Parts: sequence; structure tokens; C-alpha cells
Amino acid sequence: MFTGIVHSAVPIAAIEEKADFRRHAFDFSDELLEGLVLGASVANNGCCLTVAEISGSRVSFDLIDETLEKTNLDAVTVGSAINIERAAKFGDEIGGHLMSGHIIDVATVVSVVPSENNLEVVLRVAPCWAKYILPKGFVGVNGISLTVGRVEENQFSLHIIPETIARTNIGEWQVGDKINLEIDPQTQAVVDTVERVMDARSV
Repeated sequence: MFTGIVHSAVPIAAIEEKADFRRHAFDFSDELLEGLVLGASVANNGCCLTVAEISGSRVSFDLIDETLEKTNLDAVTVGSAINIERAAKFGDEIGGHLMSGHIIDVATVVSVVPSENNLEVVLRVAPCWAKYILPKGFVGVNGISLTVGRVEENQFSLHIIPETIARTNIGEWQVGDKINLEIDPQTQAVVDTVERVMDARSV
């Protein structure tokens, strides 16, 4: 499990293409390396990946075709900044929201509007996911837990504070970029349950 509080955006140091999957390598800081072991889960742009190799400060992750097809990790290159979060431990402060690291789809950046003290980003999602995104609810975008602002049909806005911009790759987003999306499973469960009840009553 993760909290959506990104530790930092770390550039990809190397990419190795292999049969049916790809390996991404990073040079982690001492803080990110502390206690890290093979097989540990680490969120990469919100996608839960397993540590495949540790060699000094270099940490590698393997990405299978399914991951590359459903996330934006297929489009990154060496030097791309990836939001990194270590898995939450018992006793950690949950400063964001509980997140699974299971990306459901990618959203598309519609607009990025900077202002003096923040950044407003508007994202568009596939219509099938729009019903789960509610004003003042939360979403995970590239692994960042954020509160939803306005919602209009299948578009929603996010307001980003300077600390989040400095800590993540959100300041690099441009119109047309694909952003990993995780929705709140509790909201999804409630919406789906209400729909089933209403459908049953209409029969």
C-alpha cells in the first residue's frame, strides 16, 4: 500500500529492452535505499513495481507488457523524472490517502494554467471512469494523492501547491501528456452498489 505522498521525482538512469518486457534502472538516494530489499514494492508514477535488482545505489524494476500497455511508463526515456514512493509501513503517518498502486487507465492533460501561488491542471478521462471522480474526492495521478476540484462531464481540475510541484514531476506536465490514474476504490464500490440497486428497482 502507498499514501500518494511522493518522496521525489527520480530520473531514469538506464532502460534495457528485453523480450516481452523492459527494465528501468534508477540511482536512488541513501534515504530511498534505506531498508530496501529485493522483492520490495515501490511506486513508479503510481504504478506498484517490484525491486528486481539492487547494485550499490542503482535499483532496477521489470515492467511486463501489461504494465506498459496500461500506464504511461511505456513512453518514458532515459532522463525522464519518475515519481517514486516507497511502500507504507505500519506506524507510518498517512498524510495522503491509501493507494494500491494499481493503475486503471491513463488520463490526458487538457490544460496547465500557472498562477502566482499554484498550478491548475485539467485532466480528461475515459467516460467509463468519470462517474467515480467527484468534487472534493481524491484521485491518484502519477502516484500523487490529490483532491478533485471542478468536475465537468469527463474532465476534472486539480490545484497544485508549490511543495507538490517541487517534489514531483507535475511541473513538467504538458497538454496531451498521458498521466497514470488511480481512483478511490471505496468511491468505486459505493457508485457501483448504488447503480446495481437502482437497476434492480427499475426491473
